[in-house]
Amino acid sequence: MRRVVVTGLGVVSPVGTGVEGFWERLTSGYNGIRKISHFEAGDLACQVAGEVPTRAEDTFGFDVDAVMQPREQRRSDRFIHFAMGAVQEALAHAGWAPKTDAEKERTGTIIGTGVGGFPAMTAGTRLVDEKGPRRASPFLVPSFLANLAAGQVSIRHGLKGPIGAPVTACAASLQALGDAARLIRAGEADVMVAGGAEACIDRVSYAGFCAAKAMSSKRNDDPAHASRPFDQDRDGFIMGEGAGILVLEDYEHAKARGANMLVELTGYGTSADAYHVTASSPDGEGGLRAMRQALSTANLKPAEIGYVNAHSTSTPVGDAAEVAALTTLFAGRGKDLAVSSSKSMFGHLLGAAGAVEAIACVKALLSGLLPPSRNLENADEGMAKFEMIPDRAIARQVDHILTNGFGFGGVNASAVFSKV
Repeated sequence: MRRVVVTGLGVVSPVGTGVEGFWERLTSGYNGIRKISHFEAGDLACQVAGEVPTRAEDTFGFDVDAVMQPREQRRSDRFIHFAMGAVQEALAHAGWAPKTDAEKERTGTIIGTGVGGFPAMTAGTRLVDEKGPRRASPFLVPSFLANLAAGQVSIRHGLKGPIGAPVTACAASLQALGDAARLIRAGEADVMVAGGAEACIDRVSYAGFCAAKAMSSKRNDDPAHASRPFDQDRDGFIMGEGAGILVLEDYEHAKARGANMLVELTGYGTSADAYHVTASSPDGEGGLRAMRQALSTANLKPAEIGYVNAHSTSTPVGDAAEVAALTTLFAGRGKDLAVSSSKSMFGHLLGAAGAVEAIACVKALLSGLLPPSRNLENADEGMAKFEMIPDRAIARQVDHILTNGFGFGGVNASAVFSKV
């Protein structure tokens, strides 16, 4: 079986655009959650979000003008903008710009999303309702289609290999990485640009999630403490936005061109709960199967995992299921296993979460720093046996990291990253 290595990273997130700024802030426990500025939120139960700042607002903000021309921006939704920015960084980092037809045909694109261009959909609906169908733009549909992040990236960079867009809720971008790795292992591609993008911070999406009582509502006046994964005082998730892209590559291909091989994607597993539309099984059985499959693919035992970047979103039901699964999988483990949730700093990026968190895992393996959880003041009793990493990163060299992504519909995905 062909080995799959990571040779490039790119990120757009509420705590920073650009991998180095993102990692600097993540390891310091930086808060990326603030009052919503995209729209009027005073009548919503949850009024805070992990919004991506602009370059004018933040040193590590996102500069869309450096990625796309104004005309391109107007014709595409924000999630596509984020994807284009993260891909630009990842390809530059990998040093990969296919020139020949053969190189282009062996380079693929898989970029997942939970929803696609939700703000473009709602804006288009309002426009047609208020001003009639003749006012709709011919670019309306391409602006929001879920597969158009991958499509626009493929067009921009001339990537003619396999293309796809998993739309599997909050597991989408982790499934994108798994799908991309499988294509490389199967010999259908040598290089895959893979990850996820999401920009779903919108009044309608917030109204829906608030109606489902899935979002935090207790700390609208204290955004920094609203996202509390694994903390007993959690009361729901905080939505974030952004994109994470990894360049995955066949080991021999990377070696032949002298690429810098960062880490190896050694394991991947996915499963279905077949239980409930929005809730995981209380025993976490579906997620547990995905984790076990990822370890099996990597040919590793649970004792060899040094750190888990958990899916934990700060919802009582979801966190409890993951706690149950981790407790079963890592029975007998104690403080030698570190666990944290990056969502405490930037919120839940829905379909982009898995890829952005995978980037954190890659950096953890490279740096020997394990990222923390914010707001862990009263840890869930089931997790207290593990090293929970409150507030700031800890220095610890590990060889293998497990990361999780679970989503509505009962979809589960897990991946293992290892030192090369």
